[in-house]
Amino acid sequence: MLQIPLRKLSELKPQAAQLDRYELASRDELAAWQRERLAWSLHHAYENVPHYKAKFDAAGVHPDDFKDLSDLSKFPFTTKADLRDNYPFGMFAVPQDQIARVHGSSGTTGKPTVVGYTKRDIDTWADVVARSIRASGGRPGMKVHVAYGYGLFTGGLGAHYGAERLGCMVIPMSGGMTERQVQLIQDFQPDIIMVTPSYMLAILDEFRKQGLDPRKSSLKVGIFGAEPWTNAMRSEIEEAFDIHAVDIYGLSEVMGPGVACECVESKDGLHIWEDHFYPEVINPMTGEVLPDEEEGELVFTSLTKEAMPVIRYRTRDLTRLLPGTARSMRRMEKITGRTDDMMIVRGVNVFPTQIEEKLLAIPTLSGHYQIILTREGRMDQMEIRAEIRPDADYPETRKAAAERLSQAIKDTIGITAQVNVLDPEGIERSLGKARRVIDRRPKE
Repeated sequence: MLQIPLRKLSELKPQAAQLDRYELASRDELAAWQRERLAWSLHHAYENVPHYKAKFDAAGVHPDDFKDLSDLSKFPFTTKADLRDNYPFGMFAVPQDQIARVHGSSGTTGKPTVVGYTKRDIDTWADVVARSIRASGGRPGMKVHVAYGYGLFTGGLGAHYGAERLGCMVIPMSGGMTERQVQLIQDFQPDIIMVTPSYMLAILDEFRKQGLDPRKSSLKVGIFGAEPWTNAMRSEIEEAFDIHAVDIYGLSEVMGPGVACECVESKDGLHIWEDHFYPEVINPMTGEVLPDEEEGELVFTSLTKEAMPVIRYRTRDLTRLLPGTARSMRRMEKITGRTDDMMIVRGVNVFPTQIEEKLLAIPTLSGHYQIILTREGRMDQMEIRAEIRPDADYPETRKAAAERLSQAIKDTIGITAQVNVLDPEGIERSLGKARRVIDRRPKE
């Protein structure tokens, strides 16, 4: 990755006294806590959620069968379909009068998935997000600009409660109003911004549009999540703003943001907060549990959730588990893609992040792009729409960038793509998660 002078890293390294006992625990201590909490979570789900009782019974397993961590593989998986089939509140394990809050997905592909939280769940969530912000370089007294959306989406309120728990001043901007985002960054002088990486690029565009130097902003750290993003995009953002770009991971079904986070001093993968979330990686085709360091689909079991425990939830995210470095808890590699965003084009598996990595290697192109899939007869067609940078907007530059990107995709991914380089701001900006793929192929 591009090595650039980033400001004040020494000030962001946590002292051991700032870490909690779980972050400093040995692997044996963590395993003991995990066994105890997993046993509780399995019983809690079985005894209070009819869906889990029926599913465990059908699989011929009982919570009493769990004796060791390896026994978790005997229990059935939970999928998003299970949550939708029990919409809205069928997966709750406590009476509704004990539910303090609900969140949910957008429901763009069907019924939304609904998740519930007790007061203690919200406290736990605030704790793990606070831990994530601290690992990213946040400290009490810092200002945190939250540009994740507020509402049913877990990003805004999750970041908000975690920043408050750490003792930070929160600027609850939410998404959208990009010009206003830049104005408040200039006026309020935040130290940290929490936002999707694709929307951070839109904020970068607005800085440049207003004639402002983003490297002179007050920002020291960006905590980015809610969508896969590459190390190439990390370099793009870090160089543009002179900040540390740190990856945070979460999903509403498991908790929200704060399930795992990178540590600013290493940025070598996301440490999973294993005292609350037990990870597995499985073969996505067979369901077999894979050993650490082998890539597969990430699966989580909640250890402390009261309102809505999840048992072996299939995230569809592709990664691998690695030993801890800055913390004793295991790391997950940056998400490389999802089993459900993988495109099969002429028999070749393609992930949007592969296209992004090649695009960001071309300095005349911005980080905004879309992939359009169509079909002519029996042949799939892929179009890549990219944007020229305003300072490189010349016909010969556009042509050269299009040819270079097309050749890079052909050489490394193995397919031929039509590349169209559009005007600056030619691609619609997202206020949250970017819509990278538009699949116009007829449904089979």
